[in-house]
Amino acid sequence: MLRVFLQNGEEIMFSYFGYGSNINLISLKAKGVVPVSSERAVLHGWRLRFNVQHWFRHEGGVANIELSNDQSDFVEGMVHTCPDESLASLDAVESYGLGYDRTEVEVETADGKIKAQTYIGLPGFIDDSCLPTKRYLNIILKGAEEMELSKSYIERLRNLPFLPEIIYPEFKPPPGTWPHFNKSSLASHPAYTALGGHVFDMQKARSKLQGIISLLGGKDMTLFFVKRHDTSNGNETIGDIIQGRISPGAKKYINAYLNEFAREYQYVGKFDYARE
Repeated sequence: MLRVFLQNGEEIMFSYFGYGSNINLISLKAKGVVPVSSERAVLHGWRLRFNVQHWFRHEGGVANIELSNDQSDFVEGMVHTCPDESLASLDAVESYGLGYDRTEVEVETADGKIKAQTYIGLPGFIDDSCLPTKRYLNIILKGAEEMELSKSYIERLRNLPFLPEIIYPEFKPPPGTWPHFNKSSLASHPAYTALGGHVFDMQKARSKLQGIISLLGGKDMTLFFVKRHDTSNGNETIGDIIQGRISPGAKKYINAYLNEFAREYQYVGKFDYARE
């Protein structure tokens, strides 16, 4: 792994090549990773795919890179110089060891070739029939345009086919009287997660969803998903969620996840934002 060192030898930074939604700095920061610097880079001899099956069906396929037999193939992206502690955050959100493996690649930048960490899909999650969603492609396109990747590459991204949107009904919790959780009480349940004012138990989820319990567990994930929507400016707050000041698209996105959570997890209660 390429590292940056202080003069006293202390290790503080690493280089990471982002080629999917992590081209986009808003998306990357929503995952808890704030790079010190970012620059355009090209990975030669690889090709971009969208064949890593997402945890939830409405998200389609997410980005992957595969070695190509054609050396004229390439993938454009960004090399981010990140604080060392960001590696654990990246590993968590990229499902290192379950959905993706982490490896080192050599990419070309304006200043020459450098080695950087990146993620490649693992066989258990590869599905070549997958298509990305329009939301996901929009995030990549916004990042590609803001970071000024090549016009031909951006046009290629713009012309990719995408998954038709699944239309969900407005989510309604199961009837009955349910316990209320707040931030503190939710944290005491590492297999519970909250979204949009509702709490779900993830313990009995199918095997492929077991790997994200540690990522979602004990936390309210609403703000995370709001910032993962393509309408996000990265500045939304819990106050915006409480007051309903999020985009219609983000509200629709949360509703889709509520339906999927109810399909995959057990409903266990309500989440109160105003109570700590």
